[in-house]
Amino acid sequence: MSSTVTDSAVFTEESGLYGPTLASEANVVRAILARPHGEYTEQDIAGVMVPAYFHICATVGLNPVLVIAQAIVETDNFASWWAARPRRNPAGIGVNGRTTRTQPNPAKGWEFDQGAGLWKAGRRFASWKDDAIPAHIGRLLAYLVTPAAASTLLRDRLLIDQALAYHPIDSRVRGSVRCLRHLGQAHNPSGLGWAKPGIHYGTHIAAVARRLIAD
Repeated sequence: MSSTVTDSAVFTEESGLYGPTLASEANVVRAILARPHGEYTEQDIAGVMVPAYFHICATVGLNPVLVIAQAIVETDNFASWWAARPRRNPAGIGVNGRTTRTQPNPAKGWEFDQGAGLWKAGRRFASWKDDAIPAHIGRLLAYLVTPAAASTLLRDRLLIDQALAYHPIDSRVRGSVRCLRHLGQAHNPSGLGWAKPGIHYGTHIAAVARRLIAD
């Protein structure tokens, strides 16, 4: 059995987000490029986005395939309006479905959708490598690590602080996630979660992760 198949077999909604992956960046890039991926070029994905996910995840022990799989679920393989430039939102950060036809005051935390003629609540990021991807990973860490634990882990704390400066989370959810399933509100011990209601959220992420590392 190949290492890739072994990795693939263990991804379920019960999978934890920590641990190295046996998949290569090339495998993940190939899977992303095989489906519509919006305005992003092969250079964007293979030269910037996937390497940044792999590098930053490695510094804190997260499995980059699972983190990228969440981004794909949230952004429709980076083809969504929120993922497109200039927003570069990788995971629905600050996006809550609120809209208005009049410009909010202040407008920070809102983006104007020209096609729909609506202001939409959500965050934009100046770059993928230095802003969007660290914000995504830091936000995940905030769900995984309690404030007390983060205080002893410098790299985790720095990423969490960077992420929550963009958009805070409810303190009750800190450290509440032990597996993919807990990212869904329906299964999170705190009664909160990344996805609402998120009944099948973890299962969906696991399925995308299996596809990313398939031969």
